[in-house]
Amino acid sequence: MEEHLNKASQAVKALSDALDLYTESLESIEIIDDYLASDEWEQDFADSEAGNLPKDLKCGVLSEDGIWNVIDTNRELNAQMLEIVATHLRNE
Repeated sequence: MEEHLNKASQAVKALSDALDLYTESLESIEIIDDYLASDEWEQDFADSEAGNLPKDLKCGVLSEDGIWNVIDTNRELNAQMLEIVATHLRNE
């Protein structure tokens, strides 16, 4: 039983820390989601392709896949969290 308690305690602490970080990042997720769908992103991408941006400017946000992967994974995680909560509530 001690092993189960230790495992559960570590998992709950890790999830709590992760949820704190996630909650702090929700605004950033919304901002990049909006940015990807915006005219601003399209113009920034065009400027990058044309070589109009400074060479030392970090442009990972213009990869499209980078933003899409974060947004898609976020949606998958939201669905997973909902399923966990729903299953837990059904079992109570």
